[in-house]
Amino acid sequence: MILSIPFPSWLHPEIIQGFPVRWYGLMYIAAFATAFFLYRKQIKERNFPMSDDELYGLFFKCIIALLIGARIFATLVYETSDIYRREPWLIFWPFRNGRFTGLQGMSYHGGVIGGALGIVIYSAVKKYDFREIGDMFAASIPLGYTFGRIGNFINGELWGRITASPLGMIFPDATTYPASLDWVREAAEKTSVPIPTPDTLMNLPRHPSQLYEAVFEGVVLWAIIWLSRNKKPFKGFLIGLYLFGYGVIRFILEYFREPDVDLGYRFEIVKTSLPQAFYHPAMSFSTGQVLCAAMAAAGIVWWIVAARLPDSKSIRVYSGQPVASVVADRDADKKKRRKLRNKAKRK
Repeated sequence: MILSIPFPSWLHPEIIQGFPVRWYGLMYIAAFATAFFLYRKQIKERNFPMSDDELYGLFFKCIIALLIGARIFATLVYETSDIYRREPWLIFWPFRNGRFTGLQGMSYHGGVIGGALGIVIYSAVKKYDFREIGDMFAASIPLGYTFGRIGNFINGELWGRITASPLGMIFPDATTYPASLDWVREAAEKTSVPIPTPDTLMNLPRHPSQLYEAVFEGVVLWAIIWLSRNKKPFKGFLIGLYLFGYGVIRFILEYFREPDVDLGYRFEIVKTSLPQAFYHPAMSFSTGQVLCAAMAAAGIVWWIVAARLPDSKSIRVYSGQPVASVVADRDADKKKRRKLRNKAKRK
């Protein structure tokens, strides 16, 4: 009996085979919708002074910023060829060889940078405290990652390292290795995968790391932040918790995930002759681990800074004027300042 789980044969990247509509795109929509409704729930339970129109505008602008950041960062960090440096317009061109392919290649860390810039700029323009906006985003976003990682799983991509664990799964498009290699035969024997001939290319069971990430980066991290949202000691605390929590969780899970073949390890303190698909030394770090370590460190630094910023006391529920009145007053104040600026220019 083979000690692994076969990849579901009925699962395909396209929702309807033959049509260029993929589950992965639908998962992005589900992720954004989940974050939106969780954010809106926080606005209502806190009586936060933000109208529905402003909420829609905030999400639209931040999603655009996130996608731009994710795409640019992916081409700069993960693309080993110089195609995008020679032809930068291809970064946002969704066609290849005359057919629609979508924007292939998005970076999570680039999305974080782009989304954060979008929040800061929007908050500055609309006169919101970006710590409050950021905290509510931190409590809304992680659950959406669950859908994104499920999309990766359906695509049969970003699989984990070879494993003899009962959770191992054989992905149809995973890299194969010749059975003549000692470590391949050893892995095949442990999982009872038959070896027809020494020249056979073996597709060995791998960690379904996409599902590990869906659970821990998505559900578990979201639950921790969501349950902390009414207990935060200062404004901006949830931002730091998100940065630190995601960085640590993803850093650990990267040990189960095969590093990008064309990038390998960024730092390899302990070298090994075994392929990275089979063995990940504890003191060798992938691109994702380096970025996540920086992310966790940024979370700690942000905690130190945010706790010392002026007006840092957390506000659980905004009281006083109804939300609509607060928004109307703020809009009237903006119009007044705009008139004064125009009057000064005319003089």
